[in-house]
Amino acid sequence: MELLNLALLVTGALVFGSVLAGLFSARAGLSFLLVFLVVGMLAGEDGPGGIRFDDVRVALWVGSAALGVILLDGGLRTRLATFRTGLRPASCLATLGVVVTAGITGLAASWLLDLPLAAGLLVGAIVGSTDAAAVFSLLKSSGLRVSERLSSTLEIESGLNDPMAVFLVLTLCAALTQPEGLGAGEVARMFVQQALVGAVGGVAAGMAIGALLRRLPLGGTADGLAGLLLLSSGIAVFGGAGWLGGSGFLAVYLFGLVVAHRAHEVVQRSLAAMDGFAWLAQALLFLLLGLLVTPHLLLDTLLPALGVAALLMFVARPLAVALCLAPLRFTRGEIGFVSWVGLRGAVPVVLALFPLLMGVPKARELFEVAFVVVLGALVLQGATMVRVAHLFGVNLPDAADEPAARRLFGDFVLDGSAPARELCAFYGLELPEHPGTLAQWIQERLRRPPVVGDRLAWSGASFSVRQMEGAQVLRVGLSLGAPG
Repeated sequence: MELLNLALLVTGALVFGSVLAGLFSARAGLSFLLVFLVVGMLAGEDGPGGIRFDDVRVALWVGSAALGVILLDGGLRTRLATFRTGLRPASCLATLGVVVTAGITGLAASWLLDLPLAAGLLVGAIVGSTDAAAVFSLLKSSGLRVSERLSSTLEIESGLNDPMAVFLVLTLCAALTQPEGLGAGEVARMFVQQALVGAVGGVAAGMAIGALLRRLPLGGTADGLAGLLLLSSGIAVFGGAGWLGGSGFLAVYLFGLVVAHRAHEVVQRSLAAMDGFAWLAQALLFLLLGLLVTPHLLLDTLLPALGVAALLMFVARPLAVALCLAPLRFTRGEIGFVSWVGLRGAVPVVLALFPLLMGVPKARELFEVAFVVVLGALVLQGATMVRVAHLFGVNLPDAADEPAARRLFGDFVLDGSAPARELCAFYGLELPEHPGTLAQWIQERLRRPPVVGDRLAWSGASFSVRQMEGAQVLRVGLSLGAPG
């Protein structure tokens, strides 16, 4: 009993102290998650706490459950309209982008760490996906305002790319531990099963639970109870999809998205409770990962691991993002921002536990490399996200800040319902062929639904979507003499 009480005391104190430290860390531009990680390391066997923790199975179980809760919270907060806006670019980043990032990083890791090619590619697969916990928390805590297309792309990518990363990691682990390896047919079957079972299971469960929540007698005082129902059902969906051979990560994210659409009012009242659950999951996850790592063992691989991190951040991720987003008419500033905000967090460290469990050669070294990459991402990318947004010109001003709005959108404010040809004629610009309104013309030129912040260069001027109501463009900014 005394041991149990001591464990509860230590756990509660660590979480409480981490949250307090995290509140002050935000002023320094540091991620909450970094604080949790550092506190866990200090409490570990190399720190003052001296706690020895090396149970990989427990870490993987807790880590997977925590990621499930985080993805559930992210899905619940993603509006269906936003999902449609960011689905196409996010899907490309979550599939092709992960493969390209993992491939480039893996080749570099093989050379820097003197590993066989398959082991190097395994390193690339481990660190190839962005992390929902890191992306969701930093976007919320930074106070940064970017276009809906950018924020939805980043959030949906982090929610959808875990299945691809898990698939690549498990496939490469099997290739390194099984002499016969896996045939192309078996690999394809595993991928289809993961994606299909995860997607169908998540959507079906979301529709069923959403319909149930609308019919339950949940009054205004039962918001916490509704939150518990969402949490428990989400965990069940996560585990059920995995048990059936599908991707629990994909299933729980889509489950949250569909439930939020089907039972909107109930979910909205429960978001405060879900926010607490998600923060607790993040705190426990990063504390546990901090406890699991042994800092003095990182010294042997520190320099090559930093090389892997640098190449990932400055070469592999930017190339993958440009390949995916340039054809979709993202601007250079938007591509640059998405490249930099591809944060690595708990997901790579959790994925690095699979090689340890499966007996992959040099698995401990792979875990240490993943940990260094995560630390580098949280310190460098997390602390500079707001500055990079300003550098690339993707930050949106507050609605009340008219001078900042004019600097971004231009000096002239136009009605979206005004005829496009008449406006262009009035300002001495080349006449468009489109006979409709300014809003219709902009959407036609963009070849996709517009969002606030979208720009259209035309005849030496720049039109910017300034205000929207639903899917309708209300106000357009015009800057004359802008570069085309």
